[in-house]
Amino acid sequence: MGCLVLVRHGQSEWNEKNLFTGWRDPDLTDKGVKEAVQAGNSLKQAGYNFDIAFTSDLQRAQKTCSLILAALELSALEVIQNQALNERDYGELAGLNKNDARKKWGDEQVHIWRRSYDVPPPGGESLKDTADRVLPYYEASIKPRLLTGETVLVAAHGNSLRALVMMLEGLSEEEILAREIGTGEPIIYDISDTGTATLKAL
Repeated sequence: MGCLVLVRHGQSEWNEKNLFTGWRDPDLTDKGVKEAVQAGNSLKQAGYNFDIAFTSDLQRAQKTCSLILAALELSALEVIQNQALNERDYGELAGLNKNDARKKWGDEQVHIWRRSYDVPPPGGESLKDTADRVLPYYEASIKPRLLTGETVLVAAHGNSLRALVMMLEGLSEEEILAREIGTGEPIIYDISDTGTATLKAL
């Protein structure tokens, strides 16, 4: 049986400022660094040891991955970076304060862009669009490692992980949109030899 651990990056500078981030590349805050280190410490205390790690093309996820592995004394572990695991692209919303976006487009429209499954913001991606790049990458590059019994870390983003959680847990569009993915909080699954996922506690 394989084991998959998903971790959303620690708080970023733009999370702190309430900005839409998407594919923009801000760094972690001091709080974000602490969240990543705590995630690593929690996994170490629980006895986790990884065979490989995957992360996105953005530094907030890469640094989170690096800090987790350092806490586990696994800094030499192979880490594969791929744009397929990037956060959802927020298009014209990227860089805007969420309150300013509401003033510009209206509360209802911004809510639709943020919380609908398949309606993208101007020039950006919906959660469905994000899933359409994340899930094929999972099937081609991550799942085969799990099926050989490896323990795999994925350090990524709220929406790229939401796409994975939706598939792994068989959630509906409504259920996944209501699911919060906390910064620096490991989500752990046992993966059977047929690819079935079972959520487990840390």
